[in-house]
Amino acid sequence: MTSPLPALIVVDVQRAFDEWEAAGKRRNNPDAVARIVDLLQTFRARGAPIFHIRHEGTKPNSSFLPQSSGYAVKDEAREQPGETVIVKRVNSAFIGTDLEQRLRAAGIGTLVICGATTNHCVETTTRMAGNLGFDARLVRDATWTFDRIGPDGDKHSAEEIHAMTLSNLDSEFASIVTTRDVIASFAAK
Repeated sequence: MTSPLPALIVVDVQRAFDEWEAAGKRRNNPDAVARIVDLLQTFRARGAPIFHIRHEGTKPNSSFLPQSSGYAVKDEAREQPGETVIVKRVNSAFIGTDLEQRLRAAGIGTLVICGATTNHCVETTTRMAGNLGFDARLVRDATWTFDRIGPDGDKHSAEEIHAMTLSNLDSEFASIVTTRDVIASFAAK
């Protein structure tokens, strides 16, 4: 039996990203965490399932090592009692975890995905969700990324990277939605 409610997948909303910004890395979508809070409130109010994904770094210089300050979840997005926390060690929340099994056991077919960063763990998790047959919905205003330098030294803005990632995922792997879209879909039920 399929659950009538979607699950919210909150990917890597951890303090390491605040530390990156404090060190001078520039990001897009400064209101993304506020939109994630809106999603969390909406899902909690409806009793819909929420899965918090945390990244655990494995390389010595990772900002996400369990003993580092960057591993901690941002206070605004902290899980509440009864909400599932899944720790991953690679980009996809489906690799090396029991996320897929938990979703299937609960009959969940629709995933609303948000978090950080758009072109890394959010993208990889979203691609796999689509490939595994889930109805994936990536919330464009509840995710963000950072400026990057490409392999040829080209500078790419966070806005460009974010937009290209959404374009790459749209229709083939996921539906691209807004927080407002998700909240409206709950109101319509």
